[in-house]
Amino acid sequence: MSSFSNLKFETHIFLFIILFAFSQVILVQVNPGEAFTIRREDGQFQCITGPAQVPMMSPNGSVPPIYVPPGYISQVIIEENGVRRVLVLPQQPEFHPGGHSPLHHPPPPPHAHLPAFIPHPAMMPPPHHLYTGMAGGVGDMSSQYISQYHPAHIYPEQDSHSQHGRPSLVHRDDRTSKTHERLQKKLKERQGGGQVKDSPPSSPQKSCNSPPTVDIHNGIGGKGLETEQGQLRHTVSSPDKQTGKRKIGESAVLDKEAQALQALLSTINKPVVSDIEARGATVSWSAPTKPESENDSKEDDPSFSEPLCYEVSISISGKDGKYQSMYCGEELSATLEQLRPATDYHVRVQAMCNCLQGNPSEAVSFTTLSCEPDPPNPPKKISGTKNSLLLQWKAPCDNGSKIQNYILQWDEGKGTGVYEQCFYGPQKQHKVTKLSPASQYSFRLAAKNDMGTSEFSEVVDLFTSCSVPLPPFPPELEMAGVTWLCLKWQRPASSPKEDDICYILEMEEEGSAYGFQKHYDGEELSFTVRNLHRSTKYRFRVAAYNSEGKSNPSQVVEFITKPDIPGCPFKPVIRGRVLPNSFKMAWEPPKDDGGSEITKYVVELSEGTSGKFLMVYSGPALEHVCEGLKPGCSYQTRVYCMSEGGQSPLSETLQVQTPAVPPGQCQPPRLVGKPKAREVQLRWGVPQADGGSPVSCYSIEMSGPQSEESKEVYQGPELDCSVGGLMPGKTYSFRLKAANKAGFGPLSERFEVTTGPGAPEQCKAPSTTCKSSSCVVVSWEAPPCNGAPVTEFRLEWGAAEGSMQICYSGPGLSHEMKGLLPATNYFCRVQAVNVAGVGPFSEAVFCLTPCTVPAAVSNIYVLKESELRSYDTPPVYSPSTCLGICWDPPCDHGSEITSYLIDIGERQPIVVGPVTKHVIQNLQPDTSYRIRIQALNTLGAGPFSHTFKLKTKPLPPQPPRLECTAFSHQTLRLKWGDGPAKATSDALQYQLHMGDKNGRFISLYKGPCHTHKVQRLNESTSYTFRIQAFNEAGEGPFSNVYTFTTPRSPPAPLKAPKVERLDDNSCEVTWEALPPMKGDPVIYSLQCMIGNSDFKQAYKGSATTFHVQNLQPNSDYRFRVCAIRQCQDAPELSGPYSPTVTLSSQRNDPALAGSAVGSGSRIGTESTRARQSLSDEQCAFLLLMVFAVIAILIAFVIQYFVIK
Repeated sequence: MSSFSNLKFETHIFLFIILFAFSQVILVQVNPGEAFTIRREDGQFQCITGPAQVPMMSPNGSVPPIYVPPGYISQVIIEENGVRRVLVLPQQPEFHPGGHSPLHHPPPPPHAHLPAFIPHPAMMPPPHHLYTGMAGGVGDMSSQYISQYHPAHIYPEQDSHSQHGRPSLVHRDDRTSKTHERLQKKLKERQGGGQVKDSPPSSPQKSCNSPPTVDIHNGIGGKGLETEQGQLRHTVSSPDKQTGKRKIGESAVLDKEAQALQALLSTINKPVVSDIEARGATVSWSAPTKPESENDSKEDDPSFSEPLCYEVSISISGKDGKYQSMYCGEELSATLEQLRPATDYHVRVQAMCNCLQGNPSEAVSFTTLSCEPDPPNPPKKISGTKNSLLLQWKAPCDNGSKIQNYILQWDEGKGTGVYEQCFYGPQKQHKVTKLSPASQYSFRLAAKNDMGTSEFSEVVDLFTSCSVPLPPFPPELEMAGVTWLCLKWQRPASSPKEDDICYILEMEEEGSAYGFQKHYDGEELSFTVRNLHRSTKYRFRVAAYNSEGKSNPSQVVEFITKPDIPGCPFKPVIRGRVLPNSFKMAWEPPKDDGGSEITKYVVELSEGTSGKFLMVYSGPALEHVCEGLKPGCSYQTRVYCMSEGGQSPLSETLQVQTPAVPPGQCQPPRLVGKPKAREVQLRWGVPQADGGSPVSCYSIEMSGPQSEESKEVYQGPELDCSVGGLMPGKTYSFRLKAANKAGFGPLSERFEVTTGPGAPEQCKAPSTTCKSSSCVVVSWEAPPCNGAPVTEFRLEWGAAEGSMQICYSGPGLSHEMKGLLPATNYFCRVQAVNVAGVGPFSEAVFCLTPCTVPAAVSNIYVLKESELRSYDTPPVYSPSTCLGICWDPPCDHGSEITSYLIDIGERQPIVVGPVTKHVIQNLQPDTSYRIRIQALNTLGAGPFSHTFKLKTKPLPPQPPRLECTAFSHQTLRLKWGDGPAKATSDALQYQLHMGDKNGRFISLYKGPCHTHKVQRLNESTSYTFRIQAFNEAGEGPFSNVYTFTTPRSPPAPLKAPKVERLDDNSCEVTWEALPPMKGDPVIYSLQCMIGNSDFKQAYKGSATTFHVQNLQPNSDYRFRVCAIRQCQDAPELSGPYSPTVTLSSQRNDPALAGSAVGSGSRIGTESTRARQSLSDEQCAFLLLMVFAVIAILIAFVIQYFVIK
């Protein structure tokens, strides 16, 4: 085995690394097509191509660092046997590593058991982003953290660990050692020695190469996986906040040094290309140096603590195109190989050191030289005959120089591997002639240009055609189906293998008139003919042909397709009657037998609707008897048939229900409780066999003590019954039988029961004897006592048969009933009682008491007026002289009432017929009478009723005299009577009527008042009225008709006139005009008042203006006007005067002027007051609103102060 230090992958394929922790042996499995590169101890690189398994020795039992290509990640899987498997997998689409600058990458997670693997700088991979697989003990990093963790770019080698988990670095010179010591000193000063062993490193630049470690016991670290994952999450989510106790300024100082180092790496010069060839070139460069102007600062000079690593990248798509890494190492020159001839390239160099990489250098372009063409593809056969072959080929890549000629060589058909030239020229095809038939020839091709001749292509073997093949052997049947036949045949024996032979398969169907038809044409030696008919004979033959012609067909062979499965038989049917234990079924064969004869039929039977089908018959018959069935059970049966073609589908299912039989014998019934004197309670169980149908009914038959004849005492579905009607102390036998829908089963064995002592028998109907209309004697006889003497008799008596009550209880055999009602129906019955119980009641006996005189009348009523209207009252009925009475008919006591006698005191009694109403006439008004009534029948007169006091009403009142006390052109106020002296129960009321145009009278007023105002009348119109008085005595007669006439209406009041002063001594008064009133003209009267004197008429006429002259100075004038209606046949009617308007005379001095103004304002004031005068209705409404507001306020005050 060989040890290792670093591993590198050359391809983007999966890699499996299996680590045996105990043996410290790493087995690297390299898949086919992959390359595995290792660096040996002598510093040389060795490339191993797959497939291969390379065993390697691990110095410390750990997995080396794994450098994966871009787009891939490494994942550690721990199997159950402790083997750790490292998988290099393609990166997921959502995984975007390398999104940050290398200076800001977070440090690796602080796993105590994860050792760091430090690669050699020369092993740096080409891309910008590297992925480090973390391998260690059992608790390796989970794959879920790979997308979150951005590893650094460069890892220095590690040999041992310091106190804080840092490796001791390999120093190349003293200057590097001093720089490293200075950085360590600054780190310790800022940390103050407070960092624990397991805390993460402080510097993001150097933490990537020194994760702390602890002891590993048998491959298992000191911390669990969960703790490590938690630490990893914390480290990734907070890259700027480490778990250790470091100062804030530390990262800033280290970042500055890293930036200086990165700037120094970016000063690398562009490379120099030399030794340019067709497929290679040499690239050299110089190491980056610091400018001389910056050499003054020595303490903070960046130094290379590690060897520099250089990456050389080339691009074929321009200066700004995509670059591909071609070299990565420590040397200052590199040889580029496997380049394309005559191609433009751009090359650049990038320096890297200690996890940092500088910017790429300026790109340098160069062009590779031209060379000989690439090897062409083998020539292809275009056509051929027995003696010639036509070949053709395509031009290969000329590599910068045009192809001039092609060299075609062949082996002349000898097969010795020695090739001779058969063609040389620029054409791309050539025909080789004079060949042997059916022979093999090998060819190869090369291209030639000015730079040289290419390598030969691969050798291709071509064949010439042969002669016409011989007839082949007949085809053979390889496999047959219902609709297909699979045939095969053999190649003609005389034809060489190099000859391309095709075959034609022809088929003829039996009975077809078309003959043989072609069904296949090809090179195969077998063919499946499909879409054939079942169980049909077909004839086949085959012929072979090549480029020279077609052979004769082979001999004809016959093959038959297999028969198809038959169709399902018809649904089975029942033959005959279905018996309780068997039935006979039959079926018809299927319509389609599938092309072969039916060999047998199979019958399947299933019990119930969802049972399992079992085969009960298999044979060629078309009917079968199913036996051994259960009565009253449902069965399903179906049939299928068998033939050479196979098994047919199942037929439709036939449902069969076997008839039920009567149930089996029941167990004898048993007694429940103690037997009673006349009743026993029996109970039983279900029979063991129900006959295939549920038991629906039970029957109990009983035999008496003196007779062997049995009678049925119970029939029903219950399992118990009560048998009554038995004799006390007798022995009875009972038998039970059960029934279902098939009928009753056999009787059970007898069961005997003896009844106990019972109550007495039913008494005979008692006899009744009427001693009077209110007294009856009842007597009876003693019944059989049933073994116990009768100790008591109970007699029930009542007016109704269903509501009798016990009226006697004792040992006697008779009882006298007193206080009965005459002519009344009574019922009675009797029962006997002994120590065993109470016997049944006897039949009820009907008894009717004798008839007697009627009973007294109970109530007398006075008839109302509505009742009198429906009663035949006398023609002239007056409530003042007549009394209508009615009474309740008394009990007639069995004899119909023939008449009634009405006694009214001193007057002669009145005899009426069998009625309950009567009107007594010729009485005095307003007089009280004492009335009593007596009923009579054929047996005599009954007692008088109580005396009732009734009084006649007074006479109706006379109509009063009607007068008109006030009138206007629209209203008449009428008055009648003198008014009531005092309020009495018979106070008068009045009804006033007014006549209409048709002479009919309508009611205007009805009530106790003595006045009424008739409104909405027409002026100068006569109206007729009449009046009637009424009280409790009735309505009086109407009065004579009175006629009253409304006067003419006066003119309407005018508005206040308008006064306009014309000069100092005159003014003009104007007022509104009124239209004529029903043809009567209207004139106006103007009155004037000077000072405080009386109004005097100043004008009378039809004009609406008037000029007042000769006004006195220093005097006030007041004017008013009214309208006057001039009637043709009546005196004039003057309307009300308008409001007064005032005119003040002008004064010469200012005081007079002021008074004039005041007079003018007074005129306006009076006019306004006149205009603002309110009507009676408006004043009433205003007062009503004021009172309503006051009431609301009082209610609010009461609610707020009193209630609350």
